[in-house]
Amino acid sequence: MKIIKPSETLADQAYNLLKKAIITGKLKDEEPLPEESLSKNLGISRTPLRDALNRLAAEGLVIQMKGRPAIVASFTKENSLEFMEIRSILEVHSIEKVVAHVNSDFIGALLENLSKQSDAINRDNYQDFIELDREFHILLASLNNNNELKSMIERINTGVNRAFLILSSTVPQSAKDAYQEHIEIVEALKKKDVRLSKNKMVVHLDNVEKRFMRYYSNAPI
Repeated sequence: MKIIKPSETLADQAYNLLKKAIITGKLKDEEPLPEESLSKNLGISRTPLRDALNRLAAEGLVIQMKGRPAIVASFTKENSLEFMEIRSILEVHSIEKVVAHVNSDFIGALLENLSKQSDAINRDNYQDFIELDREFHILLASLNNNNELKSMIERINTGVNRAFLILSSTVPQSAKDAYQEHIEIVEALKKKDVRLSKNKMVVHLDNVEKRFMRYYSNAPI
C-alpha cells in the first residue's frame, strides 16, 4: 500500500487507499490503525495521514480515540435497523415536500447521476457506485427548503453508506437492484405524482433494509 500518484494530494491518496482497504476487507472491523506504521507503509508524514483518518472518521468508517490509535469501525444489525428507520422517516417525508418543486434542472441532475451509477456498475466499480448512491439520495432532498432536514438526510446517508462499504460482499447485486429502484423514483418525480413518488421511495428503502437482513441471515443476495 504505497502512494504513487503525484496528481493527487498525499491526504487524498491516503484516504482513497485506506478506504479501498476497508471496502475490500483488507482492513477488518476494529482493526487498529497506528499512525507510525501506516505513515511508514504509505511513505508519507503523519500530517496528511491524519487528514485522511479525519475524513474517514467523518464518514463513519473509522473511530478515533484519544491517546490510542484509530480503529476500523464496526456495527451491528441493530445499528443498521436504527439507521434505516430514521432514514425512511426523513426521506419519505422529504420527497413528499419536494415533488411540487420538481423542475427540468433537478430531473437532469438526477438523470446524470443515474447515468454515472450505470457506468460504475458496468465497470464493476462499486466504490464509485456507493458514493453515487449517497449523492443520489442527497440530491433528492436538495429541493427541500428545510435546511436542517437536508443536513440530517446527508448525515444519515453517510451512516448507511458506511454499512454498505463494510458489507462489500453484498454490493454487486444490491447495486443493480438499487439502480433500478432509483430509476422508478425518478420516473415518478417526472410525473410530479406525490403518492407514486412516496410509494417508490418506501419500496426502495424497504428493499434496502431487506438486503441488510439477508446479509445477517446468510441468505443469498
